[in-house]
Amino acid sequence: MAGPMGGQRMIRMLVTRPEPDGQSTLARLAALDITAVSVPLMVRQTLQASLPPANGFTAMVLTSANAVRALAERGALEHYLHLPVFAVGDRTAREAEEAGFGRVSSAAGALQDLVNAMAISRMQGPVFYPTGKHQSGDLAQALASLGIMAVTARIYDMVPVAALPDDVLAELGDGRIAAALFYSRRTAEIFTALVAHFDKGQRRRLAMLCLSETIAEPLLENHFNRISLADRPDEDAMLALALAVAREQTGP
Repeated sequence: MAGPMGGQRMIRMLVTRPEPDGQSTLARLAALDITAVSVPLMVRQTLQASLPPANGFTAMVLTSANAVRALAERGALEHYLHLPVFAVGDRTAREAEEAGFGRVSSAAGALQDLVNAMAISRMQGPVFYPTGKHQSGDLAQALASLGIMAVTARIYDMVPVAALPDDVLAELGDGRIAAALFYSRRTAEIFTALVAHFDKGQRRRLAMLCLSETIAEPLLENHFNRISLADRPDEDAMLALALAVAREQTGP
């Protein structure tokens, strides 16, 4: 059965997300007849930071599905399953539900959307915030402005890869991979470092598909000028963007 382009071959794309999210995106792109390769630019490592006792918290706040995965790897999830969960987006919310949390709400957006959702809920603290070693925004400070104390535990680290595979680097350089998808600012920063030797022509040729303006900033600063932004900060919007870019570059 022909795909969205009637069987016509589309451009090849690079998925930069860590696993297992990278494979999920790869499969969804394939369903749109978009050929892609997944090369995670970061690898998650679970940290052995101390965890607070679950009693006394009114809720858990999640800005990444990786926090749920790290808690599971440490065998600590069951201690917190009774807590209601405020998740930044639908993907993180689904991960929490699949892990066994019974009361999960999604802000369906970015960090500020999560803060707004908690403000509307009139949540009283303290809340438990398991997160990564590197954070793109200061959620605890934002919640403090609402009078909500967040107890932060950095329970995982996203470690950058040292290099791109030689074949992928070559395909990016000569245009066989014509677009790349970015879901975090840090991933975009890592990518620019890994292709620092690319000349202006190579940078201008690559189409950069970004979840938000914040993610696009380091790419623009490093002269990757073909930037496209998703309409919303979620996976469905990124896939719609990928399909639009693929159709535009493939042509009639």
